[in-house]
Amino acid sequence: MISKRNIDNVAQFLKPSGRSDVAPFLAMDVFKDAAALALSGRSIIRMEAGEPGAPAPEAVRRAAISALGGGRIGYTQTLGLPSLRQAIADHYSNTYGVTVDPARAAVTTGSSNGFILAFLALFDAGARVAVAAPGYPAYLNIFDALGIETVILETRAADGYVVTAAMIEEAHRQTPLDGVLLMSPANPTGTMTPDGVLAEICAACDRLGICFISDEIYHGLTYERPAQTALAYSQNAVIVNSFSKYYCMTGWRIGWLVLPEVLIRPVERLAQSLAISAPYLSQVAAEAAFGCREELEQILQGYARSREMLKTELPGAGLSEFYPIDGAFYVYVDVSEYTNDSLEFCKRMLHEAGVAATPGVDFDRRQGARWVRFSFAASEDDIAEGVTRLKRWLR
Repeated sequence: MISKRNIDNVAQFLKPSGRSDVAPFLAMDVFKDAAALALSGRSIIRMEAGEPGAPAPEAVRRAAISALGGGRIGYTQTLGLPSLRQAIADHYSNTYGVTVDPARAAVTTGSSNGFILAFLALFDAGARVAVAAPGYPAYLNIFDALGIETVILETRAADGYVVTAAMIEEAHRQTPLDGVLLMSPANPTGTMTPDGVLAEICAACDRLGICFISDEIYHGLTYERPAQTALAYSQNAVIVNSFSKYYCMTGWRIGWLVLPEVLIRPVERLAQSLAISAPYLSQVAAEAAFGCREELEQILQGYARSREMLKTELPGAGLSEFYPIDGAFYVYVDVSEYTNDSLEFCKRMLHEAGVAATPGVDFDRRQGARWVRFSFAASEDDIAEGVTRLKRWLR
């Protein structure tokens, strides 16, 4: 029998590490709370998560079922099935007109695993990496866990709410940067970096010897113009992408990197020990996803209609200021007319109005208290009901 004294003794050395003391990912905390309320019988409109409401395309599901029926599900080569790596290379040729050697494609267990592999391959503890604010919170949390210093580049209306080459050059002049990590279309704002600005960023990073990581997981989800890959402007850029967003495969946990040749073997060595390989079934399914464009474009049109609905209806709820929604499926809204505490605002909105959204403090630790991110990735009917509830609650 274990005594209380023994338990107390164990507690003295079983303490969480300092590297585990990272900020919570509030979007997932809201996700958990919203799911619990829904399970209790409450009607909750889910506008908190960056998760498509549509299922993976039919051909994706059929491919996985067929592979499962084939019997043994085993490891693959660490960097992925050769046929999937070739399909990824073909995607760059077909979509962007960019030639990519399939050997440079590394299949990962979601883009999250891709980030960790890329960061470990590129940066030692103490490295300085710049990111945009507002921006994806997991970047900062992973950097904190890995001992990497984050440099915040605050976006401004005067620059179209995107990071510019001049901002990077100025930050590097003050204290040299080891890396820059940017996303376009962006989370939480949906803004896109113009092609010319992206070209200038790539040129500046190459000239200054700064590693550039381009997060392109929302490519395909654009409304006015297509997104361009950083590979069009630099073969030194590290590309992170995923089947989660455009391809509606969040739970399949499958993504990819495109690496400069010098990083292929370092990433492979790391992945051998950290993951062995991405799941075989998800890889087979992902390969099929590249042939589902017609079905996926229909889903995109649904997002486009929801986007227009929000642009039209949110001002009627007193929410008239938001970032340009160029892509992704988010609208980042100024709620300062109602609160200076977006976390408390979102808690009340969830429990009182039955609408789940993510507080801006998740994305911007300095100014996010007056902002909220609404996702419009759910069904059009749910988005319409969400707007109705917001208007009723805010009035």
